[in-house]
Amino acid sequence: QVQLMESGGGLVQPGGSLKLSCVASRFTSRVYAMSWYRQAPGKERELVASFTIQGAYTIYADSVKGRFTISTNNAKNAVYLQMNSLKPEDTAVYYCNADLGLIYWGQGTQVTVSS
Repeated sequence: QVQLMESGGGLVQPGGSLKLSCVASRFTSRVYAMSWYRQAPGKERELVASFTIQGAYTIYADSVKGRFTISTNNAKNAVYLQMNSLKPEDTAVYYCNADLGLIYWGQGTQVTVSS
């Protein structure tokens, strides 16, 4: 069983920054990708950023390009999301996702962007 634990969420003013972290308890098989999703109230969960392990390929949602950066630390089984120039519309619960053939989710961390 893979457990993912997110941290780093909180309240920040517009224009501010936050860095989310996600650490996996252990990986029982090959990891294909690590990703961040978010879900705002009344909206569907959406992909924010994804890092494909083989080829080190990254993709970002158009709404976060140039502001968010996904990165990994394989030695720590961790994935990070650096979020800069935050906007109120970035307010959501952010979820870590690991694709090992089976999909695993973290419990989520709340990010609130408000003045």
